[in-house]
Amino acid sequence: MPLRPMPSRGVVVSPVLRKAALVAACLAALAPATASAEAGALPAAPDDRTLQSEIDAFVRSEGGPPGVIAVLRDGGKSRVLRAGVADVRTGREPRPHDHMRIASVAKAFSGAVALTLVNSGDLALDDTLRERLPRLPRAWGSVTLRQLLNHTSGLPDYTEAPSFRDAVTADPRRHFDSRRLLDHVVDQPLNFKPGSRYRYSNSDNIAVALMAEAVTGTTYERLLAELVYRPLGLRDTTLPQGYRLPEPYLHGYDVSGPGEPEDISEVLSASGVWASGGIVSTPADLSRFIRGYAGGELYGGKVVREQRRWVKGASEPAGPGRNTAGLGIFRYATRCGAVLGHTGNFPGYTQLAAATPDGRRSLTFSVTTQINKTLAPEQLKRLRAIEEDFVCAVLKKGR
Repeated sequence: MPLRPMPSRGVVVSPVLRKAALVAACLAALAPATASAEAGALPAAPDDRTLQSEIDAFVRSEGGPPGVIAVLRDGGKSRVLRAGVADVRTGREPRPHDHMRIASVAKAFSGAVALTLVNSGDLALDDTLRERLPRLPRAWGSVTLRQLLNHTSGLPDYTEAPSFRDAVTADPRRHFDSRRLLDHVVDQPLNFKPGSRYRYSNSDNIAVALMAEAVTGTTYERLLAELVYRPLGLRDTTLPQGYRLPEPYLHGYDVSGPGEPEDISEVLSASGVWASGGIVSTPADLSRFIRGYAGGELYGGKVVREQRRWVKGASEPAGPGRNTAGLGIFRYATRCGAVLGHTGNFPGYTQLAAATPDGRRSLTFSVTTQINKTLAPEQLKRLRAIEEDFVCAVLKKGR
């Protein structure tokens, strides 16, 4: 959503309106970007001292995030590396139990709900929108749950719709009816024949959540609690409707201006991204989630095998190494080996959560500014290089 603020022409613009324009520009990354899934030549796996040096330098760099926190897990052992601050005003350091917006890593949670329901027989991967959500346009009817989960559906992305962008620009904190977000694109045809190609779309995971609600008669929020949070022991993860974050939290910043970083942690209502990007969690909870999710703890081996049928496609923003897409999950093939997970970015935040296929080893890597191909292509390249080094450290492989 590449919106940019209009010149004021001498009119005094309020702080709220400035933030609205800023958020509209930042939301460009919620829509898919045309970018290669490949990264350039990257350095080999470093030790913790070198990893620390990398994130320290990243925070100090021009356009770098005010804060970084990475949690690396190997079985029952955990280590935390951090740089910069969680709050520019107080100088407090980032901590594993700080709340944060996990952005599109929320799509992995909708994948977890859907695949758990597939495992129980309540849903099937070949169920169509026509069967489960008949109120949606007939032209979308042949789209299957499988195609929604691996972004081959062809659904138009509602975050690109002028009506949605205008609403966010006018009032970033407005409360959307999350279950009507697809109304912004109901007059549009599919972008391509379902299953014929890959295109990342935020509409996909909204439809996944609606399908889950339709077959269970239960709210998506309750399904998350019963099928994901409780089994995986997540105690600090929620899907809010408003713009507030629970204390304590990692503050998210815009660093594009010439002055001090601007705190935009609570500028945007989560109701407008819902199942596609609205979840709030902590590095500690996210670490527990990705180990269980990537490791297949929530459903049987047959569903895991279907989940790991890879197609060409990158997450948004692209993760480390070569990206391929599965059902609600991506495979990141690095020089040191492959991990499974998801990335995400949201105004003020960029995320990576990944784990080995057995769920034993994991990495969560959180930065407190939005980095993507559209807003900060050079910083994204650098971020992916750092992420790959951290993956190599998790896999304990080097030169």
